[in-house]
Amino acid sequence: MVALWGLPHHDGSATYVSELYPAFGERVDVFLRIPWSSDVTDVLLRTYVDGEQFLELVELDREDARDRWYRGAVTMLNPVVNYRWLLKGGPAQYQWLNGAGVHQHDVTDAADFRLSTFAPPPAWARDAVLYQIFPDRFARSAAADARETPAWAIPQSWDEPVVGRGAETQYQLYGGDLDGIIAHLDHIASLGVNTIYLTPIFPAQSNHRYDASTFDSVDPVLGGDDALVRLTSAAHEKGLRVLGDFTTNHCGDGHDWFRTALADATAPEAGFFLFRTHPSEYVSWFDFPSLPKFDHRNPELRRRLYEGPDSIVARWLTPPAALDGWRIDVANMTGRHGTTDVNHQVATSIRRTMAEAQPASLLIAEHSHDPSSDLQGDGWHGVMNYAAFTRPLWQWLKPNSTALFESGPFTIIPRLTGTDIVATMREFAAASPWRSTATALNLIGSHDTARILTTLADEELVKVAFGLLVAIPGIPMVYAGDEIGQEGENGEDGRRPFPWHRENDWNSGILEWVRSVLFERSSVPALRTGGLRWVSVTDDALTFLREADGESILVHATRGESGAVQLPADYFGRHLAGLAGSEDLTAEGDQLTLPSSGPGFDWWRLG
Repeated sequence: MVALWGLPHHDGSATYVSELYPAFGERVDVFLRIPWSSDVTDVLLRTYVDGEQFLELVELDREDARDRWYRGAVTMLNPVVNYRWLLKGGPAQYQWLNGAGVHQHDVTDAADFRLSTFAPPPAWARDAVLYQIFPDRFARSAAADARETPAWAIPQSWDEPVVGRGAETQYQLYGGDLDGIIAHLDHIASLGVNTIYLTPIFPAQSNHRYDASTFDSVDPVLGGDDALVRLTSAAHEKGLRVLGDFTTNHCGDGHDWFRTALADATAPEAGFFLFRTHPSEYVSWFDFPSLPKFDHRNPELRRRLYEGPDSIVARWLTPPAALDGWRIDVANMTGRHGTTDVNHQVATSIRRTMAEAQPASLLIAEHSHDPSSDLQGDGWHGVMNYAAFTRPLWQWLKPNSTALFESGPFTIIPRLTGTDIVATMREFAAASPWRSTATALNLIGSHDTARILTTLADEELVKVAFGLLVAIPGIPMVYAGDEIGQEGENGEDGRRPFPWHRENDWNSGILEWVRSVLFERSSVPALRTGGLRWVSVTDDALTFLREADGESILVHATRGESGAVQLPADYFGRHLAGLAGSEDLTAEGDQLTLPSSGPGFDWWRLG
């Protein structure tokens, strides 16, 4: 067991930082917690300004029954300022503390703590819980029966099986629409979520609609523009927000811009794409000719897509559609090709337009690996957190019986120990500012992955996954159907229609658990805005604290028989009050013994 609770700790949350969103030139107090059991005697704060480092001895700020607190100051003399702590004393004599933990050797700046002067994410994001909907498979209204089937589509009845792999996969059309979503808003709200994220709704030549044929209208198959207005209005009346999904990297080869570009090499639209030889050879996403890639160096393309009040980005954020933000598809590749890299300009331009069109809008980027270079604070508010949350969680919870080396969108998924996956989580999180961690979109599955119940093959492990989804810093996202235990071997197979008419097939145990943990999150501030302090890590058990405003929540997750994890009662308290699904915990002697049988998820409020 690695006992971490006794180590010095700092993170970017309000417990340790006096101003989370400082102005340029502002002084920010930063605090370091050192438990009494630590042998640290002196603390220095190392800051990095104008390309040079500065070290300053900091003084003791206060003491309490458990910890000593030191205070330093960071002055925002650059838009983003890095800092970390130098600790002296004890056998090690010399230790650095950065976002990845304590190190007895010199470290690079890559995992430094960071403060940013850029505008913060919208305030509602800290309380957000997303519900992802793949519109064709969620719900079908009565009006769908009268709509014309597109020429590309293979119409399906709601109960026909999905073709998970094959030529028909992207052409199966089940006819889910936006009015169908409206009919089930009560179910969505009953889960404890407050934001709906729709995969693309623009016309296309596939059921996934990532190959848009226009961005100027909503697909008639979904009900058209008026249906989107009805959905956002109905959602807003229930206190729900709605995010759209926008492909800035590419469009479909049926897009009116691309058809114009093919027909006329002198047309303005021809400059929107990367032609090698016009019209036959052009750059496309992963060499799929149906997905031609945009050239964001083109000013007219930028104006139409995302620059200014007349752009696509602005139009759908303003009434009557009134979306509350965007998820950007393939954001990591947008504006990047060969020697060209204008990704940062794309991100900041989208952010600027969104702020002007709808100041409280949220901007989330798709990213499946290390996003740190794209998270400077002035572009994407956060990314889909596959690297720092999803894959480590899969790697830890995946049973031995299915722990094969699999190919897939995120490379192999081996079974790893708790020590391994926490190291991954900390390393990835440390590479980005805390504000990006707090606004990262955490997920246990999506329309691009196998279903979580299929991956883990165990209802109790799925409950652990949902518990960690709620308890780890970030914005939780539930993929529609996971809450009732839908299955699917890959992303396509996982897009099975929601069985509204077969409620007996729902997994009621998972559903009630999802509701209980999401509503617990909404009632406990520390779970929404608190820091993250690791307490103990073993092969089979993860234990950590979420702390905010004097409130501390102890979280303990096990994937199997974990062995005893004991914590000192004089530090954590003799009696802990259980949250949803957990019994109260009382110390025996001088130790708190945490549950060791699993899989299991428990959490308690410290006294």
